Amino acid sequence: MWKPDNRFTASLVWEHFNEDDSRSRTGKQLCHNDPSPTAVGDTPISAQDRGFFSQGCRPGSLYDDGAFGVPNGASLPNVVAATIGQSIVGYLADKDGNLLNVVPAIAFGSDPFSNVIQSRNLREIATTYDPRFRAKNDVVQFNAELSISDSLKLVSQTGWSRDNYFSTQDYNRFVSRPVFFDTSQTTVGDAIFVPTQNILPGGAFCDPQLGCSKGVLAVDINRSKSRQISQEFRLQSQNSGPINFNLGVNYLDFKIDEDYYVFNNTFTLVGEMLYNNVYNGDHYEIVNCPRGLTAVPGDALATCLYVDPNPLGSINGEGHNYFRSRNVARTRSWAGFGEIYWKATDALKITAGLRYTRDIKVTTPYPSQLLLTPGLFGGGYVNSGYPAQPDIRQRWGAVTGRFVVDWKPHISFTNETLLYASYARGYKAGGTNSPSIGSDPQYLGHFDVDPRFRPEYVNAFEIGTKNTFAGGRLTLNATAFFYDYKDYQVSQIVDRATKNENFNAISYGLELESIWRPTPRWRFNANLGLLKTRIGNGMKSIDVMNRLQGHDDWVMVKPWLQQASNCIAPKAKVQELLNMLADFNAGLPPSVDAVITGFCAFSGVQFGGPALYGIDYDPLTYADVGQNQGRGFYADLSGKELPNAPHWTFNIGGQYTLPLASWNLTLRGDYYAQGASWARVYNAVNDRLRGWDNLNLAITLDRPASGFAVQLYIKNVFDKAPITGAFVNSDDSGLTTNVFTLDPRIIGLSLSKRF
Repeated sequence: MWKPDNRFTASLVWEHFNEDDSRSRTGKQLCHNDPSPTAVGDTPISAQDRGFFSQGCRPGSLYDDGAFGVPNGASLPNVVAATIGQSIVGYLADKDGNLLNVVPAIAFGSDPFSNVIQSRNLREIATTYDPRFRAKNDVVQFNAELSISDSLKLVSQTGWSRDNYFSTQDYNRFVSRPVFFDTSQTTVGDAIFVPTQNILPGGAFCDPQLGCSKGVLAVDINRSKSRQISQEFRLQSQNSGPINFNLGVNYLDFKIDEDYYVFNNTFTLVGEMLYNNVYNGDHYEIVNCPRGLTAVPGDALATCLYVDPNPLGSINGEGHNYFRSRNVARTRSWAGFGEIYWKATDALKITAGLRYTRDIKVTTPYPSQLLLTPGLFGGGYVNSGYPAQPDIRQRWGAVTGRFVVDWKPHISFTNETLLYASYARGYKAGGTNSPSIGSDPQYLGHFDVDPRFRPEYVNAFEIGTKNTFAGGRLTLNATAFFYDYKDYQVSQIVDRATKNENFNAISYGLELESIWRPTPRWRFNANLGLLKTRIGNGMKSIDVMNRLQGHDDWVMVKPWLQQASNCIAPKAKVQELLNMLADFNAGLPPSVDAVITGFCAFSGVQFGGPALYGIDYDPLTYADVGQNQGRGFYADLSGKELPNAPHWTFNIGGQYTLPLASWNLTLRGDYYAQGASWARVYNAVNDRLRGWDNLNLAITLDRPASGFAVQLYIKNVFDKAPITGAFVNSDDSGLTTNVFTLDPRIIGLSLSKRF
C-alpha cells in the first residue's frame, strides 16, 4: 500500500500458487456393463462380431451395485481392431503343416476387463500407473485511486495472471487382465504355432510411451498454458446531492494453449500391424515409418503411420499412435459501462445502468489424427503431425444493463427495511467446440457440423426485502427471482470432443437468509434456497447413452476404429447382413467382419459396407424417420430440468467467540445440505444425483491488534463421499461415467498475518 497524500492511494498484490503432488485429476469411472448380444432379434451373431452391438456401458443408476462394473472391453474399437485379419500374428497348424486357424494379437471376442469388479469406495481406483499433478499460478493486481475533487474519484484496476498446468493419470482407472497372445511360444495344446513375427514375446507388447504390458494400458495427459491481462478504469462521483454516477471502460485479453492426450498400447499395436507391417520375402516385419511419408517402403499398396518413438516424458507431439486434442484460442473483450444513481427521496433510490460489450474470439482448430494416415485404409491426409485448419474468428456485440428500485419504508416492527425490485439483461459470449477427426472424406468421412456455438442471454427479474430487527441483532432477507434464458450453454462429450449446445430455459425460485447475534459472543446464520428449472418446449438433443430412444426397429452399431461415435441402423438391414455373413463364412476359420461398421456413415468407403453384400442401405440417403443419418433419434428435452440445479439448498452455521485478554478464541461450525439434481439435460436414470450434506468445523485464535491468526479446521467431518457431479465419456471409451465427490476429510492448520 502506498499513500503519498490524502488524494492518491495505490496497492500492489502478488499471489503465487504452486502444487506438485501425486493425486489424480479426476475420480472413479462408473459403468453398468453392457453385455454383447448373441442375436439381433432372432438372427444369431457370430461370437467374434458381437462386440459391434454393445455400447460398452448401458444406462443405469449411479447408486446401484451394478454401477461399479467396467465397460464391455470386447466392444471397444481399439480392442476389436486387434482381432481383425490385419492384426494376425501367426497361425496354428497340425503336425503335418495343415492350417487349423489364424491367431490375432488379441483373441476373437476377448474382453480385457472380463470379471473385473471395481471397489465400492468412490475414492478408491485400481491402477498400474502413478498419477502426477502439477499446477503453478501467478496473479498480480495493481489498484490505484485518485481523488480528482471532493466529489469525483478515478479508479484504476490492472490485472495480470499466468497459469501452467500438467496432469497425467490412468485413463481407465481399472486394470486389464493379460490379453495379448504370446508370440514366443511354439505350441498351443497339440497345435504348432507359426508366428508371422515375434511382436508379442512373452505375451507382452512394448509401447514406446507406456512400456511393456501384457494387458491393455491407457494413460492420459492434460497440460495447458494460459495468460490473461485486464484493465479497468472507473470515474465515480461522490456528490452530496441526489444524483451520482459511475462510468467506466475495461479490456481483457486471454490466451490459452491446451493439449489433451490419450495413450493406449493397443493404439500403437494396431497402428503398426495395420499400416507398418511389411512382408519381407518369407516373413512380416514392423518398419519404422518416418514423418511425412505416405507409403511403406517396398509396398506401394500400403500406407504408413508415424509412431512417436519417444517415452512419455519427452513425446514430440507428432505421433498418430495416440489421441491428441489441442485447443489454441485468444479472447479479447472491450466494454464500456455507466450507471446513474438517483436518490429521489430519503426512502427511494433508483439505479439505471447500461453496458456495451464487444467480444472477439479467435480459435485455431487442430483436428485429432488418431491412427490416420494417407490412403484408402489410412483415411487421413498426413501420416504425422497435427496440421491446423484456418482460424475461426467470431465477433459479438451486446447491450446489457440493469434497472433497480430500492425503497426504505418506515415500518414500526423493524429497525430498517429495504424493499427492492430489479431487472437485468445478461450476456455470455459464444465460442468454438473442439474439432473432430482430421480425416480425408474421400476415404473416411465424418459429419461436417458447424463448430461454433451461440452466445447465451438472460433476462433476470428479482424482487426482495432486507430487514434488521432487535437493534441490528437479527437480519432477515428474502429474494424471489425469475430468469429467462435464451441459448443457455450446456456441454457434453461427442465425437471425442467437447460439444456445447444451446437451449432455451427458465429458472425461478426463492432465497431466504438470516443472521442472528443474540449476544456479542454468539452468531448464527442460516440460508434456504428453493429452485425450479425448465428447458423450453421444442428443445432436443441426441443422447449418446441412448441413441435409439425406444425405437426397437433400430439397433446400435459400433463404428470403425478411426471414427469417433456409435451409430444406429435399421434392424431388418442388420439382420439381412448377418444372415449373409453366416452363409459366406460357413466352414471358414473365424474372423471379425469389419464390414458391419459400414452401417455407420462414411466408413463403408473403406470396407464396402452393406452394399458389398448387395444390401441397399446408405445412412446418408436412407428414408428420414428422425434418425439423423444414423447418428441417433433426438431426445425431447421439453420440460426437463437443467443440470446441477437442486430443488433446495440449505446451510446453517454458528460460532462462539471467547475473549482471552488481547486474543479472541472462536469456535465455528457450518452445515450444508442440498436436494437431488441431474447431471445432464436428458434427466435419464444415469443422470440422477442424490442429495447430500456436509459438516465443517473450525477453531480460530486471533489477535486483532497485530492482525495475526491461527486456525485449526476440519472439512468434511464425517468423511462422506457423495457424488456431486458426473459426465459421460466418449463412445469409443465405452460411455463410462466420470463422477466427482467431495474431498475426503481434511484436517488442517493455517496461519495468517494482516498488514
